[in-house]
Amino acid sequence: MCLCMTLAYQLAWQHALRGESENVQRQLGLYAQALAQRIDRYRTLPEVLSLDPELRSALHQALDQPLSPSQVDHLNRKLELANGVSQASTLTLIDLHGKALAASNWRDARSNVGEDYSFRPYVQQALAQGSGRFYGIGMTTGLAGYFLSRAIEDEHGRITGLVAIKILLHELESEWLQVPDTVLASDAHGVVFLASGDDWRYRLLQPLSAADEAELAATRQYANQPLRPLRYKVEEQLDHGGTLARLQEPALPGRTLWHTQLLPASRWQLHLLHNTDASRTTSRWAAAAAGGAWLALCLLWLFVRQRQRITRLRLRSRQELETVLHQHAQELRTAQDGILQAAQQAARTTDTGLSPSLEHLPQGVVIIDADLNLVAWNSRYVELFRYPAELMRVGHPIEDLLRHNARRGLLGSGPMEGAIQRRLQHLRSGKPHLHESAKGDGTVLEIRGNPLPGGGFVTSYADITSYKNAARELRSLADTLEKRIAERTRDLDAAKQEAERANRYKTRFVNAAVHDLLQPLNAARMYTSLLPGHLHDAAGRQVAHSIDQALASQDAILTSLLDIARMESGQLEVHVRDFALNALLEVVQNNFGMQAESEGLTLRCLPTHYVVHSDEALLRRILQNFVSNAIRYTRKGRIVVGCRRVGQQLRIEVHDQGPGIPESLQQEVFEEFRRLDEGHADDRGTGLGLAIVERLGRLLGHEIGLRSQLGKGSVFWVTVPLGDATALAPQPVPSHVQQPDTGPLHGACAWYVEDDPSTRAATCALLQRWGCQLPFAGGAPEALAEAAPGNAPQLVLLDVHLGAFYGPDVYTQLCERWGSAPPVILLTAERDATLRRQAAERGWGFLAKPVRPPALRALMSQTLVRGREGG
Repeated sequence: MCLCMTLAYQLAWQHALRGESENVQRQLGLYAQALAQRIDRYRTLPEVLSLDPELRSALHQALDQPLSPSQVDHLNRKLELANGVSQASTLTLIDLHGKALAASNWRDARSNVGEDYSFRPYVQQALAQGSGRFYGIGMTTGLAGYFLSRAIEDEHGRITGLVAIKILLHELESEWLQVPDTVLASDAHGVVFLASGDDWRYRLLQPLSAADEAELAATRQYANQPLRPLRYKVEEQLDHGGTLARLQEPALPGRTLWHTQLLPASRWQLHLLHNTDASRTTSRWAAAAAGGAWLALCLLWLFVRQRQRITRLRLRSRQELETVLHQHAQELRTAQDGILQAAQQAARTTDTGLSPSLEHLPQGVVIIDADLNLVAWNSRYVELFRYPAELMRVGHPIEDLLRHNARRGLLGSGPMEGAIQRRLQHLRSGKPHLHESAKGDGTVLEIRGNPLPGGGFVTSYADITSYKNAARELRSLADTLEKRIAERTRDLDAAKQEAERANRYKTRFVNAAVHDLLQPLNAARMYTSLLPGHLHDAAGRQVAHSIDQALASQDAILTSLLDIARMESGQLEVHVRDFALNALLEVVQNNFGMQAESEGLTLRCLPTHYVVHSDEALLRRILQNFVSNAIRYTRKGRIVVGCRRVGQQLRIEVHDQGPGIPESLQQEVFEEFRRLDEGHADDRGTGLGLAIVERLGRLLGHEIGLRSQLGKGSVFWVTVPLGDATALAPQPVPSHVQQPDTGPLHGACAWYVEDDPSTRAATCALLQRWGCQLPFAGGAPEALAEAAPGNAPQLVLLDVHLGAFYGPDVYTQLCERWGSAPPVILLTAERDATLRRQAAERGWGFLAKPVRPPALRALMSQTLVRGREGG
């Protein structure tokens, strides 16, 4: 038994320890991900601020002369505004000599402004390599944090200073305190700088070398904080990872399971110390169970042996008993005959009517003969009806008992004789019956009667009062529940109506906010399109190109956010039909071929003859996002777009030769604002492309997926159903239109109705540059006042939201005053599919703000040419 207990203890200990190790490793992964996400939240802020012209100008000036107090105050407030309301970070602007010119904590008594940080590694790294990172205790504030720095360059590419952000990680330690385990984070020197307890912080996991001590002293990474050793003894290295150790200082009870994970983005290590008392308890119980099982087997064997011995004894004594039984058999038979004779005599002489065979029954029972006289009953029957003793005699008529009950009101409120005769007649008929009767004291009886074979009747009376009360309470409870369900249903209906009303309010608010956001962006795009014509040096044109790219990126972010909002609110319309896939792949090849070549890549879309069933525009959006991401994250090689048939489905795949995606991040890349760090430095995307792809796939019912291998590349794919090739109608061949030598916009007369002054000014300057004549440019009231018969333009550019006026209604009134209907192009920030469809049905042009100048020029030219051809 001891050997069995020892073996069970060891097996249970290993199994429990393996399970706890797996749990600890999963927890370590979650802690590492939380730490990385917290740092990633602030990672892009220094990069964005390094492009700020005010910061670049201030650092350039600081090279020659010190900044004035007003300039420093302005920079302090700018950094404070950039840092926002968060108290978990600090922004600092540092010059080329390591001196802090401005900081977001300038209001604090221990501000960073004016301090010398040239000895800090993150300053030296940024000035030498362009960026840096460092964890240490702040020399000014005394608070520990993680520093991220980014160099700031002038227009000639020279480094003039840097901007640094300090991220406080004490919130992570507060979260670690909520778990019973001990969580530690150590740096490359083995110094614990984050811990779930104060006693564990600034402990040494290993002795410091002389070089490490010199480096810590030079960088003052941990200031004057004493570094004490963490004393522990390793007892066992586990095969499945981890270590069993005993912690001596700080002390932990029992044996501790120690797991370590290296953080990939740095040389840090994350440690988790887990108490193994639960595994030890499980092992002890397993040993006790094994010992109990072994003891039970031994007792079972002893029991079998005892049974065999008793059986032999019984066989031996059976013969002796048979002799004794044979001798007493005659005497027993004689005694039994005497007992039976005495019982028969006693039955003939009794006249009480109480039957011993009926006394054990819980119901009241009465038996009458064919003449309706009493034969037998039990005590429960007398107790239920409280009959007097003189009525309960054998041979007494049952009619007297019924009459006694009638006088007490137990037969109802009708005529007494009629009620008695009905019951007597029913007994004479000999028909079985079952009914319920309520007594005056609230007792409810179930009365069941059945005829006897030789004549007579037996009736039982069961007290079912408790059952009826329970049924009554259940009915009352059911009624109460129905009322509550009805009330809850009304509350839910009211809440649903309130939610729908709030959603309508939100939609109107979003549309108005989008209109206000896109108006200045549209004006900025128009002005930037005019800049190249006014700039004559390459540097100025490069700045104008950079501004246009930044506005295009902002346009892409707003468009993506609006698309996500429309998909989640169900406002994005889907037009599914059968179409040839090859034409769509040719569009992708034409749109991205030149961009791939500019990045040193080769893009090839393999031709296909398949017909698919989907929304052509939305499917093109999915493939464009796949190809755009492939170009962004592929350094060299080629990108291939091809198709594979899988049953009745067609899988469109985009192959690239990029760095690949780790398996742990393959689901996260489809989340909003989730970007990898392997993209080109000047084009990392917005982090919304794959999130839109995932939602479009759900909207269309198409499966989206990827497979990737680190160092070899990734494959993104979408599965679409095959369509019917015979249902496609042949496309008409467009006739060649001879274009005039001069541009259609030159000399064209146009009216521009827009209520936003900045957008109107930018667009008017652009149209005049193209040679258009603008007799009128203004708001809706001015346009209605100006319109008159005979002064209709060749083209009308019209905004939809014009203050209190609605663009299509204004156009109708203008046509009535002109007496004609010139072509119209709607320029609007509202991305409503219904409005776009209505414009298409009426033959109107439609462009969504912010308007790209090439798109506006192309649509205006096409509209004027079509108008001239149609007379």
